[in-house]
Amino acid sequence: MTTQPRDRIDQSLIALRRILRVTELSTRDLAHSAGLTPAQLRVLQIVEEKGGSTPKALANQMGVSQATITTLVDKLVAKQLVERVPSELDRRQTNVMVTTTGLSRLKDAPDTLQQIFVRNFSELQDWEQALLVSSLERTAHMLDAKEIDAAPVLTAGELHAPQKAR
Repeated sequence: MTTQPRDRIDQSLIALRRILRVTELSTRDLAHSAGLTPAQLRVLQIVEEKGGSTPKALANQMGVSQATITTLVDKLVAKQLVERVPSELDRRQTNVMVTTTGLSRLKDAPDTLQQIFVRNFSELQDWEQALLVSSLERTAHMLDAKEIDAAPVLTAGELHAPQKAR
C-alpha cells in the first residue's frame, strides 16, 4: 500500500481546516471593524440593494426562516441601521429600510468572505464551477451535513438566535 491515500486525506483535512479558520477569522474581523455579523451585513446589503424589503422576501432570498430574519432585523434596528416602515400599499405589511447610519456602515464595511468567494468563483470557467460545486456538495455529504439547513452566508456562528435552556 502506498502513502498517497493518507497524504490525500491529510491534504483534504488541512484544506477543510483552512476554510473553517478563514471563516472564523473573517467573522471576527467583520465584527471588530463593522460591529456586525456576516448575516447582519448580508441583510443590510440586500435591503440597500433593493431599496427596502419585506421580512418574508429577506427570508426567501437568504434561505432562512422568518423567525431568523426577525432576530437579525431586531438587532439591526437596535443598532439604528435599519427601520421597519409600514407599507404604503398594504398596511398589514412592514418593509425594512436602511437608515442613513446603515448606509454609512455599509460603505465602511470590508468585503466579506462570501463577496471574495463570489468574485473569485465568477472568474472560473463553467466546468470549474460545476466541478467545485459537485466537490463541495460531496464533502457536505461525507460530513453528514447534507440535510443541514444553511443560508448562502459564510459565517462561523449560527444565523439564528440560540435556543434558551429550559
